Amino acid sequence: MSRTTGPQAALARARLQDDLVVTGEAVALDVRPASVGVRILAGLVDALVYGGVAVLLLVAAGRVLTELNPAQLGVVQVATFAGVQVLAPTVVETLSRGRSLGRLAAGTSIVRDDGGPVRLRHALVRALAGVGELWLTAGSVAIVVAGLNRRGKRLGDLLAGTYAVRVRGGQRRPGPLHMPPELAGWAVGADIRSLPDGLGLAARSYLSRSATMTADARARMGAALAAEVEPFVAPPPPWGTPPERFLTAVLVSRRDREHATGVRAREREVAESAAVARLPHGVPDSRRG
Repeated sequence: MSRTTGPQAALARARLQDDLVVTGEAVALDVRPASVGVRILAGLVDALVYGGVAVLLLVAAGRVLTELNPAQLGVVQVATFAGVQVLAPTVVETLSRGRSLGRLAAGTSIVRDDGGPVRLRHALVRALAGVGELWLTAGSVAIVVAGLNRRGKRLGDLLAGTYAVRVRGGQRRPGPLHMPPELAGWAVGADIRSLPDGLGLAARSYLSRSATMTADARARMGAALAAEVEPFVAPPPPWGTPPERFLTAVLVSRRDREHATGVRAREREVAESAAVARLPHGVPDSRRG
């Protein structure tokens, strides 16, 4: 029988909520989707800002515009509003990683469905869709679609694979994990393969929340996750190791090994750069001395 895989499937198996924002370190942040009302507030602020910019640009160029014929004037107006409605939001969202003046005021941000920051293509798709659902329909289409979506997504979010989250207050990162002393020796010699993204996320989320669970749920979820992680580890941990200690040791070991690999790679790059810059055959460097 086939099994569903991926971050959301692993979260479901661990009985953790699926409305989690995930950082690049596979840490799940308990950040909830922004409500439709908050999104409307942010949108109104942004619309006023962008609309004001468009008016100021046209007024500032008024002397030049009077010298243009109607056809040229129409081209300038279309280009101005296209820049304000598409180019400006795209640039702002890309450079600010999902923020804007309206979202800063409302305490929200746009993220990808997997919790990562939006990029150019996400921002561009949202801006292009926004021309129709925000500007041409005065936001009515966006409000209706967002009201029907569980995460409050508007049409642009559905097309781009993004949604708005609340980032003001209540955003706590779990503390760092530490290697259990009794498993340090085992972890040094164990072959611990990379865990699937969803499984690693579920294990990390479980460990950050285990203290708030009931004893029965804590034991049941820990055992289930440990059983899923164990095939990626050889040899298995010492007999009788509690699931939480085992999961902690695996995640800490993977983290430390990846960190050490990154440090060695950076040191190698520095050494290679120094070797390339060094003059060959003992030729003196005139820049010294």
